[in-house]
Amino acid sequence: MLVLVVLAAGLGAWRLDRWIATTDIPPLVVETGVEVLDRDGRLLRAYTVEDGRWRLPVSYDAVDPGFVEMLIAYEDRRFWRHPGIDLRAFGRAAWQGITSGRIVSGGSTLTMQVARLLENSGTGAWQGKLRQIRLALALERILSKREILTLYLHLAPYGGNIEGIRAASLTWFGTEPARLTAAQSALLVALPQAPSSRRPDRYPEAAQRARDRVLDRAVRFTALTESQIAWARAEPIPTERRAFPALAAHLADRALAERPTQGTHHLTLDADLQRRMEDLAARAVEGHGPRMSAAIMVMDHLSGALLASVGSPDYTDVTRAGFVDMTSAVRSPGSALKPLIYGLAFDAGLLHPESLIGDRPTRFGNYAPRNFDNLFRGEVTAAEALQMSLNIPAVSLLRELGPAQMLSAMRRAGMEIDLPVGEEPGLAIALGGIGTRMEDLMRLYAAVARGGVAAPWHWRQGDAAPEGQRVIGPTAAWYLSDILGDVPPPASAPRSGLAYKTGTSYGHRDAWAFGFDGRHVVGIWMGRADGASVPGAFGADLSAPVLFEAFARIGPTMTRRPAPPAGALIVSRSQLPAPLQRFSPRQGPLPASDGPDITFPPEGAVLARQPDLPIVARVAEGRPPFTWLWNGAPLATGRHDREVTLEDPGIGFGELTVIDAEGRAQRRALEIAAP
Repeated sequence: MLVLVVLAAGLGAWRLDRWIATTDIPPLVVETGVEVLDRDGRLLRAYTVEDGRWRLPVSYDAVDPGFVEMLIAYEDRRFWRHPGIDLRAFGRAAWQGITSGRIVSGGSTLTMQVARLLENSGTGAWQGKLRQIRLALALERILSKREILTLYLHLAPYGGNIEGIRAASLTWFGTEPARLTAAQSALLVALPQAPSSRRPDRYPEAAQRARDRVLDRAVRFTALTESQIAWARAEPIPTERRAFPALAAHLADRALAERPTQGTHHLTLDADLQRRMEDLAARAVEGHGPRMSAAIMVMDHLSGALLASVGSPDYTDVTRAGFVDMTSAVRSPGSALKPLIYGLAFDAGLLHPESLIGDRPTRFGNYAPRNFDNLFRGEVTAAEALQMSLNIPAVSLLRELGPAQMLSAMRRAGMEIDLPVGEEPGLAIALGGIGTRMEDLMRLYAAVARGGVAAPWHWRQGDAAPEGQRVIGPTAAWYLSDILGDVPPPASAPRSGLAYKTGTSYGHRDAWAFGFDGRHVVGIWMGRADGASVPGAFGADLSAPVLFEAFARIGPTMTRRPAPPAGALIVSRSQLPAPLQRFSPRQGPLPASDGPDITFPPEGAVLARQPDLPIVARVAEGRPPFTWLWNGAPLATGRHDREVTLEDPGIGFGELTVIDAEGRAQRRALEIAAP
């Protein structure tokens, strides 16, 4: 008989072993959403899995040990010892069911719960329970206890479309699971048992009762003291879901688009700085209409790492086209390229910061650029011309250098250049007649800040580019830093010595400001994402104050200027070599004018007739004296001045004509409107 018993037991054990060994095990790799992390591993942005559930990757070591202790104490106190099922728990559950006439507890172990979650099977049916037992026993054979717990940490439901401890911790508390309090841990232990009926945002009373039951058990079976439990009970229940972090949303989208199969993206951004810059962008557009947008970039030019990238004030704002990343959009740079022209001119020996250069009405073939205020300053120093962002000097220098040399320098800086198909670059690129991107302009200013060498630009951790090419010489770069460091700051900003330059594109579509100190480069763009004009928008008025505020939010600026390089000439104009005292075009004098050019008012202008304000007209080129006509009738004759005050021409549409001494004329169609 004994032999038969032993044989039967052996056969039973063999059958049980075979039953477990032949278990069909579902895939154990859990799909998790893509996460984008900052330079210190902090979450910038997360994405849902394909079916819209929030489930984020988490490791066992990234969860507060107190949560694990509380989970095991409440759900499965013999977890570390049993083989996947707990016979004592089953016995207790059976006895409770018999004595009470209903199911009080199910006796499921954490391993069995993992089995159910892996297969999304039911909890109460005996057929499902048997399958969970079999799969739990099989899991215990191939996985360690920590691996089983890690599966639970990914799969446990926490209400709505929230799965896994990390998604739950961020949703209900706004914190990573490594930093949970006792009260938070207790709630997250209780939620998976009834995730729908205990959701704290919908049923806070039920959630609190469930949490407190977990705390009751914790005081008996964990290291928590009575006083700690009392503190935990007093902690309020969260009553609303928190949004998942969505910092640097545009750059996160770009990272995902470039590497769609990568689960975790490590960026060079600083989450705290990114948050401050996003707040600044939102504040910058307040009061400027519902369609005004803004973009901000911060770069460490010493390492080449991007620290913050704000593509719009609000990624979700459809009115502002917030989904458009303006840091990578092709726009006109306006005057933001002028420092490169001067740097190349310094390198070429065309001028020195103290050299005189003319700012007079000038026509370059058919191209007659003007300053934004339609005024001309005569002769100024090169430093003054750059600080005031005068147009004629910049175009004159580019004519000498040639547009090809400027484009070559831009490419050495790592810039992408967008030119109309089939068109050769002309002198208009000096004033923004070329397409480029904000991040490209950041590279240019970083090169100036680094003594003329392009930065190893990168925004992914570990993707640093090699040291860049030389864009301009060290002396030219130092001259530029010195000149731009003396530009007066906006009225509301401190005089910090920050080197900066502003720019405004044609039609007031783009307002730029770029600045740098001893470590950081900051770029600001403001305008409309759809490219529409923003009347009255100038980089100096709109973007420059935001630039200085951005540096204030970075922290103390490193404005100590480096010592001048050996080749720098720090002398007055009179001490310069004769060829450098005044800019003289090597290509000879500019072509003669084809006739007078009315610089104000422009074609189609509407001028309001004010009784106490005269109507002013200005003319460039041509040979004085000038005669001015309104609808063919003389208004002013024999005038040698290029700016005249016109007598009242009356109200309505008309044609303003100027005729020079050689009989050459130009006309403008205008409207004089009633006040």
